[in-house]
Amino acid sequence: MTTFMLALLTAVLVAALATPLAGRIALRYGFSDRPHPRRSPVLKPRLGGAALYLAFAVALGLTYPLLPARTPEEVARVAGLLAGGLVVLALGVLDDKFDLPVLPQLGGQLVAAALAIGSGILIDKVTNPFSTGPADSLLHFPFWLAVLLTILWLLGAMNTVNFLDGVDGLAAGVVAVAALVLAAHSWILGQETIALLPLALAGACAGFLPHNFYPARITMGTSGSLFLGFSLGALAIIGGAKAATLLLVLGLPVVDTGWAIFRRLLAGRSPFQGDRGHLHHRLLALGFSERQIVLLMYAASALLGGLALVLSTRMAKLYALAIMGVATLLLVGALAYLAQRRLRVRS
Repeated sequence: MTTFMLALLTAVLVAALATPLAGRIALRYGFSDRPHPRRSPVLKPRLGGAALYLAFAVALGLTYPLLPARTPEEVARVAGLLAGGLVVLALGVLDDKFDLPVLPQLGGQLVAAALAIGSGILIDKVTNPFSTGPADSLLHFPFWLAVLLTILWLLGAMNTVNFLDGVDGLAAGVVAVAALVLAAHSWILGQETIALLPLALAGACAGFLPHNFYPARITMGTSGSLFLGFSLGALAIIGGAKAATLLLVLGLPVVDTGWAIFRRLLAGRSPFQGDRGHLHHRLLALGFSERQIVLLMYAASALLGGLALVLSTRMAKLYALAIMGVATLLLVGALAYLAQRRLRVRS
């Protein structure tokens, strides 16, 4: 237990100390939010992702070697996690500076996914929710399908967190909740060496949040959102896929991201072209403050994460995912209707 507390506290401390330094470097070299309708009019330094990665890497470097039960396969996956995270961090830093087009961003994300897959982070089997006994409790995928599913999963996780990062403190807090739930899930399953990894990620987010909570003095930038999304996606695979758990915790942003992509494609626009149609933007338009939105999203993620931990059967989680998805779609639709109605009344 001492090792786990050391990982958490190290990540918190490094992030808390490194974030202001990252902010000063960002301002000095021009890594700042540019005026944009979807962003705050206040100029804020970016590069918070560098502090998040540093905190996570230092915490793991100090504490993971202290775990005696780790296996060579797990060590390789942790190396792939850190290598892929470094790739998306660098990609995000370039985007924060030069506003990269979609294709280079996608290419960098694929490189990170390839590094993860090469290290053994692969969705090659999942629990069968319809199984009736241990003999058919797992669905095994052929290698080509496992690679495809892993790529889609990691790209989805990265872009979900990237899309979520639209309000001060939102992405870091939701990721912290999700990481804590993954750590608890791993601990319950007896995967102590795996539980340390999301715990370190939660600590990095916790140390970063005081600087990022509304009104933020620094933002994580694309570097931070891609790193956090990649890490969450990879951590859900390491030690056995925990896709249902992560999907429940990130239920609101996942459905919101899917709806945003569908809505943009339907309008003939790129799915990566930002707008103010996300759930948090609609809540802002209805008069909610940034603090209220962030706290509501934290509470929803914690509630769904707790539900994922207490549901004991596979079918129960499947039903919960279905209900959550439908409820979120109804919520997004209702908010869109209310926002349009409010605009018509004002005009």
